[in-house]
Amino acid sequence: MTRLLTNQIATMTEMREPQKVLDRANGKPVAVLKNSKVVGYFVPANAVKDPGEHRHATMEEVMAVLERRREIDQPVLDYLKDK
Repeated sequence: MTRLLTNQIATMTEMREPQKVLDRANGKPVAVLKNSKVVGYFVPANAVKDPGEHRHATMEEVMAVLERRREIDQPVLDYLKDK
């Protein structure tokens, strides 16, 4: 069973009128189905962040996250070391 990444769905037949699909989805991504299988996702432009809004994490931010997660991750890393 395939896990859908959105609650909105549309069939290939409904995609003949994409504006209706977009209107019904209220700006959210839509899973497109064919024979009850996901063939892709239809994502409205306003659901995608502007590429200019993204930024890279600084080394300090990365190190802070790694330090916070060390207690959780270390037992897994120790277990995997023996494999």
